[in-house]
Amino acid sequence: MGKAEIIDALAKLEAEERRQVFQRLCELQEQDLLQGVGPTPDEKRALDHELAEFERDGNAGTPWRQALRQIRSSNTR
Repeated sequence: MGKAEIIDALAKLEAEERRQVFQRLCELQEQDLLQGVGPTPDEKRALDHELAEFERDGNAGTPWRQALRQIRSSNTR
């Protein structure tokens, strides 16, 4: 089965089946990264851009426990 056929077949899958396909793709991507397959030039540019913005901003973000509390409290409203 070729790439075009796979892409066409994705639209015919149920939501749970698409979730399983997505999970497997993520696992394969992680394996590639762990085996030293680096980001594409476009991905590297995007990562470099985001890192530069982060370094300019200086905001370290929200601690995950605080973010989780915020998410949970927003879901109960």
